[in-house]
Amino acid sequence: MLLLLGLCLGLPLCAGSQDRLAPSLELEEARRWDDTLEQVGRRVPRQVRLLQRLKTKPLMTEFSVKSTIISRYAFTTVSCRMLNRASEDQEVEFQMQIPAASFITNFVMLVGDKVYQGEITEKEKKNGDRVKEERNKTTEDNGEKGTETFRASLVIPSKDKAVFSLSYEELLQRRLGKYEHIISVRPQQLVGRLTVEVNILEKSGIASLEVLPLRNSRQKGTGRGEDDSGPPPSTVIHQNETSAKVIFKPSVIQQAKIAQNGILGDFIIRYDVNREQSIGDIQVLNGYFVHYFAPKDLPPLPKNVVFLLDSSASMVGTKLRQTKDALFTILHDLRPQDHFSIIGFSNRIKVWKDHLVSVTPDNIRDGKVFIHHMSPAGGTDINGALQRGIRLLNNYVAHNDIEDRSVSLIIFLTDGKPTVGETHTLKILNNTKEAARGQICIFTIGIGNDVDFRLLEKLSLENCGLTRRVHEEEDAGSQFIGFYDEIRTPLLSDIRIDYPPSLVEHVTKTLFPNYFNGSEIIIAGKLVDRKMDQLHVEVTASNSKKFVILKTDVPVEPQKVGNDVTGSSGPKGDGKEDPNHIERLWSYLTLKELLSSWLQSDDEQEKERLRQKAQALAVNYHFLTPFTSMKLKKSATQTERLEDNYGMSAAVGPETVMQSLRGASMQPGPVLKRPYNPRIKISKTSADGDPHFVVDFPSSQLTVCFNIDGQPGDILRLVSDHRDSGVTVNGELIGAPAPPNGHKKQRTYFHTITILVNKPERSYLEITPKRVILDGGDRLVLPCNQSVVVGSRGLEVSVSANANVTVTIQGTIAFVILIHLYKKPASYQRNHLGFYISNSKGLSSYCHGLLGQFLNQDAKLTEEPAGLSKNLTDPPLPQADKRSETVLKVKGHRVPVVWKQRKIYNGEEEIDCWFAKNNAAKLIDGEYKDYLASHPFDTETTFGLGIPRGL
Repeated sequence: MLLLLGLCLGLPLCAGSQDRLAPSLELEEARRWDDTLEQVGRRVPRQVRLLQRLKTKPLMTEFSVKSTIISRYAFTTVSCRMLNRASEDQEVEFQMQIPAASFITNFVMLVGDKVYQGEITEKEKKNGDRVKEERNKTTEDNGEKGTETFRASLVIPSKDKAVFSLSYEELLQRRLGKYEHIISVRPQQLVGRLTVEVNILEKSGIASLEVLPLRNSRQKGTGRGEDDSGPPPSTVIHQNETSAKVIFKPSVIQQAKIAQNGILGDFIIRYDVNREQSIGDIQVLNGYFVHYFAPKDLPPLPKNVVFLLDSSASMVGTKLRQTKDALFTILHDLRPQDHFSIIGFSNRIKVWKDHLVSVTPDNIRDGKVFIHHMSPAGGTDINGALQRGIRLLNNYVAHNDIEDRSVSLIIFLTDGKPTVGETHTLKILNNTKEAARGQICIFTIGIGNDVDFRLLEKLSLENCGLTRRVHEEEDAGSQFIGFYDEIRTPLLSDIRIDYPPSLVEHVTKTLFPNYFNGSEIIIAGKLVDRKMDQLHVEVTASNSKKFVILKTDVPVEPQKVGNDVTGSSGPKGDGKEDPNHIERLWSYLTLKELLSSWLQSDDEQEKERLRQKAQALAVNYHFLTPFTSMKLKKSATQTERLEDNYGMSAAVGPETVMQSLRGASMQPGPVLKRPYNPRIKISKTSADGDPHFVVDFPSSQLTVCFNIDGQPGDILRLVSDHRDSGVTVNGELIGAPAPPNGHKKQRTYFHTITILVNKPERSYLEITPKRVILDGGDRLVLPCNQSVVVGSRGLEVSVSANANVTVTIQGTIAFVILIHLYKKPASYQRNHLGFYISNSKGLSSYCHGLLGQFLNQDAKLTEEPAGLSKNLTDPPLPQADKRSETVLKVKGHRVPVVWKQRKIYNGEEEIDCWFAKNNAAKLIDGEYKDYLASHPFDTETTFGLGIPRGL
């Protein structure tokens, strides 16, 4: 068996020698060259090429991603099954794009009857103390460092299968007021079973959540769904106050409409949490704590900003034009209290003003003129530009008595490497650090593939900034504006967060130069005493004219949950027990800081100390880093069991923990239900079709049916319980011609179902075959051709695409509205709705309406004058020479009925029922006209004393 593993992270995978297992690093360049060689050769007929592809290409039978986010920390496992249908052994490649900020924690393969388990070990040093990193980064629209690609290649024996399972973890970063979780869905082929499932648990509560359209800006394939304005087709969202479940499960047809090559794009979930405005949110679990600090509603700090723009010859064309347009927008966004200047650089440094100027209409206009006249020419003097920009800021701060506290920033944009002046990277870094003296933060943007991104990354790391990469084919202008938006509003500077040193240890970074609106500061650490009941926290920072000090004693309420946080495939801790999610968050943050310090350090002894510390931590917590390797070992565990653990059910562990956390620390939310399947028998009590009414009496084991021959435009009261449960349901009829040779003159169907919910807060629902309108203060329009679940304050609306709408009220009332659609309707057919009462426990005994009046009643049958069958729930036996009449007794009414069969559930089930003739004249209270509503949300009713009339 030949097996090749490639991890385009610069993290080569090691392996044992068993079964000819020979992993090796595959560089992207080599793969491209191989692909080129494959394409060079003799031409063959198209039919032959197609047959060759169909014969040799292994089939992916299942692709599954399961992600669990607990307090911003995400555990993700990707699993796929491959089948070799050919009569000879075939090579197969598994590849997955993962966020560059994540750490791989596990990789498992099943090949035939053999199982290979990944193991994280120390990586041997090469070339002395130098550790070489080779990264193949593909930056997406909003990623600071983009994505990295994991690859694994192996040979599958003929007619055999393979299973891959990859696990990784990451801490979600808050940008522009949102957390963004991105999952790459690029299986490279259409898959019979494709599922993405994301579970979110946030103890402080979910403030907002949205699923974006699939994003596919760089890869091949269209990446366009049927509707780019909302979630991808088949997406289902379940949400309550503290948890959410999002499922994306497109059929093969839906996948093909998005991209026939199987490259669907990025599945993106964006959300935010509820937060305190003061000291922040502190969570504790099994001796570890995490502190989330994100204050809001503070006055912004003034900015002193210098824009450094590369105007060398390589910026010619679209790049410079887009950058100019973006800067025009940014200049208009500056606040009156800000100060700014602009520098263009190539082999010459062109300064607009030799000092910073205030934000006035005239200065903005003059700045735009200077930018407009920039022309691309010459080389790239990065060092000279940075020194000039830093000097401008230092002079401004030194020579101006700045009453308000402010922050000084450089926004630096380039597409190349240093070619003029000082070109030695280390000297540029040292010169910049010495000149800035920790008082100026440098934010860098690198455009294209020729930029020295490592230089920009270190410039930002060493000078309290951030860096962003923009690829050639992406819109540099929009990237520039998006990056600026993250730093446009500084709220605090010089932030220091302190905890009693006697109570905490191994705390991550507690000093931060700036806090920008929409971001978040995260600190994690260990508690010395697990039994402590409160933790003293002190935050000091500068805000505008004030020096802010926040002090408080935070109650510590330790959560105790089951140990299995990361699932059966998750990494273990020190061997004693599985670590909890806060401990893993702490180890993740600590490791990131160690890697950042190692990257910044120029002292060889210090670098070695940091390397050893990071390596030990990574091995202990099973993180794949530049200092660790992954070995694949053949496992002796039974294949059947491992297939269950590492196949399509991998990473089911966090679900159990989410339930445990929910039970331990907060009120349980409503049970998350799967979307309703129209084949499931929900209830017989319904109004469907022409319309045909069915009422079920479970205690009597009787089913009664009747027809209502209404007129088009009539609005019928179906359920009326406005006084007690606060629920009213009305249905509006539309007309259609009668079928040929039929006994009716016309047909009527329900085209609109309206539901008014008056408790605890008033909400209006209008359902048609095409859309659902929910108005509960904020108006929401949901198309019926996409699956989605929304809900708040006890009301949940679940849309199953082109099948049904389920409305659940306070967990005790549920209505299911079936959607009947015709591809080629006959003249007497119309798209219409069927109304079913699934749960009526919450409706009162005073409930009325055409269906509601029977919900709390009992019924029985009698035979008049004689000949009643012993079992009245069976059809009466025909008796010779005698005529008998079957009578239904209900609510004091005596109603003649006949035995009949009727189809319900979209015609998928035939039921037996006792039919009341003549428009149910003797069955229902009053007359037909008593059930007519004046408008869709009319709650007035003729029946019942004390029931309010109208709204």
